[in-house]
Amino acid sequence: MTQPTPQSQQNRTVHVVSLGCPKNRVDTELMLGRLMQGGFTPTPDAEDADVLLVNTCAFIESSKTESVDAILELAEVKERNPKSRLVVAGCLSQRHAPELRESMPEVDFFIGTGEYQRLGELLDLPSPEAAASPAALGVRKARPEYIADHLYPRYVPDTAFSTYLKIAEGCSQGCAFCIIPRLRGVQRSRGVADVVGEARRLVEQGALELNLVAQDLTHYGEDLGDPRMLEKLVRALGEVDGLKWVRLMYAYPHNFSDGLIDAIAETDNCLPYLDMPLQHASDRVLERMNRRTSRMEMETLLDKLRARVDGIVLRTTLLVGHPGESEDDFAQLADFVQAQRFHRVGCFAYSQEDGTASARMPDQLPTAVKKYRKNRIMALQRDISASHMEALVGQTHEVLVEGLSKETDLLLQGRFYGQAPDIDGVIYINDAPDDIGRGQLRQVEISEAHDYDLVGHVVG
Repeated sequence: MTQPTPQSQQNRTVHVVSLGCPKNRVDTELMLGRLMQGGFTPTPDAEDADVLLVNTCAFIESSKTESVDAILELAEVKERNPKSRLVVAGCLSQRHAPELRESMPEVDFFIGTGEYQRLGELLDLPSPEAAASPAALGVRKARPEYIADHLYPRYVPDTAFSTYLKIAEGCSQGCAFCIIPRLRGVQRSRGVADVVGEARRLVEQGALELNLVAQDLTHYGEDLGDPRMLEKLVRALGEVDGLKWVRLMYAYPHNFSDGLIDAIAETDNCLPYLDMPLQHASDRVLERMNRRTSRMEMETLLDKLRARVDGIVLRTTLLVGHPGESEDDFAQLADFVQAQRFHRVGCFAYSQEDGTASARMPDQLPTAVKKYRKNRIMALQRDISASHMEALVGQTHEVLVEGLSKETDLLLQGRFYGQAPDIDGVIYINDAPDDIGRGQLRQVEISEAHDYDLVGHVVG
């Protein structure tokens, strides 16, 4: 565990902008935990903050643009408050720190994805000019190696009843289109006891729902010589007192064992919900993507899950417009979507990313084609999703109450097991009783279904 920072950091403030995926959000909470351990206080007011911290994303071009915009916005704040420090962390730093250092001299420190644990050390440097020192230049390793354990301080905000639990870092799969191994390094799994230790601590802080995340969830433990570790972890989390919901996110189809299906089905607090990025259904495209699976294997797995796990809700992510994707390949994907009737689908148009195998492939598709195919898949899924939502009307489900609606303070909102946080919509709660509050689990009868959200009322 890192040591407390010196007294010089007491009573200072930090303003944070966290971009990208839930895995990045966990890193942000770890950085905040480290700073708060050293006396910093988070503030929503950037203008008077001593430290301005941006945790960036660089997965695709649009995320890089969003990250750069956030940095420039805080650079303007720093110009008005020259005593503040501007820190850029995460994937954009890992990928482009040398170029950014040249173009953004107002940034004091760039911190890569495997060096965030050094943030407190860097902020102890005597002046911003010290950012050019060898110590500061060493904050981005070409191959990230670090992963925090359950002893590392982590700040979880007041929505602690639902949070993310990162069980591994990095990825060793080498999908042709993906830059993640270069940004995050090879897979590094935490031990089961370590993950359970953090789960217990989060429950003590009020967590009811833990969403397991990693770059590649189903290969958790392979780097430690145990390909069945996820199955063991699910069962171990089933023994954590007070932990009501466990949700599996980013669970890839290869290495998805029958034992893991059994663990999901037999562990009481493991939700019948699965986020499984499949990317495509054409064997030819899957091979070009280096996805290590086939349509038949995916269909077999999906059939097993539906047969073994009662009421399972399936979410997937698809990628259209990969180099060489033909009309026939795309037709196979559309047929797959119609046949499988997933509850949720996210679809992305391929982004040509430097440093990936796919970026060097011939037959890159025009932007207009990629956009059309993405819209076509989402149009197909819209009708399927509507059917699933309508089927929920009249059903009663246990709902995790999140508090006042983000749309109106006249309603409460919550989620049932089939709605992952931030991505799957919510349930608006009508005529809520006076004793209901955020972080409670209550029985709600669904009375209305809309495109993305549901409406219901508390019963019982």
